Formats: sequence, structure tokens, C-alpha cells
Amino acid sequence: MSDCTHNCDTCGVDCDSRVKSKEDFLADMNALSNIKKVIGVVSGKGGVGKSLVTSMLAVLSQRDGNKTAILDADVTGPSIPKVFGIKEKAAGNENGIFPVKTKTGISVMSVNLLLENDTDPVIWRGPVIAGTVKQFWTDVIWSDIDYMFVDMPPGTGDVPLTVFQSLPLSGIIIVTSPQELVSMIVSKAIKMAEMMDVPVLGIVENMSYVECGCCHNKISLFGESHTNESSELGNIPVLGKIPVDPKIATACDKGMIELFEGDWLNETIKKIYDL
Repeated sequence: MSDCTHNCDTCGVDCDSRVKSKEDFLADMNALSNIKKVIGVVSGKGGVGKSLVTSMLAVLSQRDGNKTAILDADVTGPSIPKVFGIKEKAAGNENGIFPVKTKTGISVMSVNLLLENDTDPVIWRGPVIAGTVKQFWTDVIWSDIDYMFVDMPPGTGDVPLTVFQSLPLSGIIIVTSPQELVSMIVSKAIKMAEMMDVPVLGIVENMSYVECGCCHNKISLFGESHTNESSELGNIPVLGKIPVDPKIATACDKGMIELFEGDWLNETIKKIYDL
């Protein structure tokens, strides 16, 4: 506009130049949904255990009597249905899509619940993938949910940006592994969260150690952990360290993660409850 004062606070015109607030980008959830807290589980790289941490946090929340959900935003590499042993496909009606329930009642939506075959690849470009994730929020009838956990794909691309902008995140958990290289990647995730004005609740280190079955000494397979160095960059607390444990891997492979036993994420779930 030719007469623009560049002061959007005192102007009522909805023009293209108007500076948009964070709330302007948020997508409306389905009219039949009521979601209280949304927690993103992120990392700067793949293969560090985001889906594992997402699943375990959801299981802990459900065990504590909360109505819990998982939105699987890792569209090209969805693993949540496998971890929970879900075989059923999602259905819907004119009002939207219904999430599939796990054995203990956790609501789950993943692209694999919509594909004819679990092994069918999703060969879509970034904007289409990001749009699908957004539809998991707008078109799915989640009903009443106390805590929703969003399993994010790695990196800082289209999907993480869509989730950060479109969903009302209460905070994020960053998942990492002990290697020094990963500490650099964690820094990128922290800085992205800061730029998007999303609170970083803490860091969870996966594959942290192996515990000897005889003497119970902890052996650092990847050398000394560098996670604390990453957390110091933003005063981010390390909330949990998960060991390399064959029992965890077996539970995931058999779709029985809801039976896991361990206190590794107790501090993490407490941090989430404190929001």
C-alpha cells in the first residue's frame, strides 16, 4: 500500500505486508478433537531413536491414566505402527479420519495406517508430505487427548517446519546419541526451536551405554558422551539416558513396546507433566 506506515499494530488492513504472529500460522484441529498438550520429539539426524522415545513416553503417559495419542509425522519412514504391533487400517466418515487404538488405548495416526501395504514406499515431494502431516492434525478425529506426542522426521526441513508452525507445541524433546558428531546436530535442533519460539524441554540420549549382566558396570560403546556439551549450549537439561538393551529391541520388533520395563524416561515424563 502506498500510504503504509509499516506499523501493523495500529493498522486494521489485512494486507500481504502485514507481519503475522505465531498464532496466525496455527492450523485448526478437527472440530471433534480436544487436545490439551502437544509434545514434539525431534532430532537433527536419523537413526537416533525418536520413534522409540516417542513410543515409550506415550506408554508412560497412558500408564499414568492420561488419554494419550501419537501423531506419526515421519511420513517416509513410519515405524510407530510396527512398534505397537498395529495391523488395523484407519477408517473414517464425513467428519474425518479415526485414529487406530493400540492394545492399551493409545490413539495413533500414521501414513502406514492408510497404505494398502505396510512396505509400500511413500514417494512424495516435500510439500505433499508436509501437507499430509498437517491433515493428520486437521482431519483426524482425535477426541479428548491429554498428551499428544509427535514423532518427527530428522532434520530441519519441510515437515519439522510445518509442525513447528501449524501445531500448538507445548515443547519439544530432543533425542540424540553419544557421538561428538551428533552434538553438533543437536545444536541445530536447539537453534531451530529458538527461532520458532518453541520451548526445548530437555534432551534424551539413546544408545547411551551397555550394562554388564554380571557386574552391572556401564560400558560406553561409542566413547564418552558429548550430550552434556550440547545441552550446555542452551542450558538444556539431559532428562534421560537409554541403554543399548536387546529387550527393548525385541519389544519393538514384536510390536510389544507397551510391555517395556525401565525408569530411563521417568524424569522426562515428569518434565512434561510440569508444563
